[in-house]
Amino acid sequence: MTAAAAERTVDAFLAGRMEAVQPAHGHHRSGLEALLLAASVDSDFAGNVIDLGAGAGVAGMAIAARCPQANVVLVEREAEAIACAREALERPANARFRARVSIVAADVAAPEAERVAAGIAREASDLVVMNPPFRDAGAGTPSPNAARRAAHVLPGGVEPWVRAAASALKAGGQLVVIFRADGLAEVLSALDGRFGGAAVLPIHPRTQLPAIRVIVSAVKGHRGALRLLPGLTLHGATSGTYLPEAERILREGASIAEVHPSWAGVERG
Repeated sequence: MTAAAAERTVDAFLAGRMEAVQPAHGHHRSGLEALLLAASVDSDFAGNVIDLGAGAGVAGMAIAARCPQANVVLVEREAEAIACAREALERPANARFRARVSIVAADVAAPEAERVAAGIAREASDLVVMNPPFRDAGAGTPSPNAARRAAHVLPGGVEPWVRAAASALKAGGQLVVIFRADGLAEVLSALDGRFGGAAVLPIHPRTQLPAIRVIVSAVKGHRGALRLLPGLTLHGATSGTYLPEAERILREGASIAEVHPSWAGVERG
């Protein structure tokens, strides 16, 4: 085992239905946001999914674990994250969906020709999910670690990510984004002219607290109006434990639509 491999951890998700390999230090470690993003997809989804900026592959592999008819492509540029995803796919816990997951090494923000050459075909995907870095360049104090900084900072904004998703999606395909709540205007601006029928689901950390994340679904080429859905709350007012609805999503692999009916049918715009 190499020194780098020794610095990785194996993390079980969805009550052991999926295992991820992640760097122990110095990199972004996926968890809550990735599982919420995966849960935005109904378990009966059938088709091709791209996880843009997949990191170690937690969201994409969770979709594959939950959706037996989904074929998933993990798109990532960072070598250590790609190595972790490849190692994870070899684990026995992931054997059930291993054949339905592939990895493409590519930069989401690269020109379309480069993305296509890397293996992201134009207009071939039914669904794109993404969890872009949350911080704008210049906002806050950047991490001194280059890998962690790259995972957290979004130098070009959301626009290049939405552009890449529009290129990869079929007409009528769905994009789902999880992002910080105060960046919602940026997401909606990037969708304009490419996607419509957007549905926005606020994610509240506790009862009575403002949303800290939003999940946004939109359909390529759709002309439907924006919908702001009732929020999903993770914890009670004081307890540190997850509410039953959130527990079903994060631990049991339920879809958001199963526990939060306003999310049902959002792919239709």
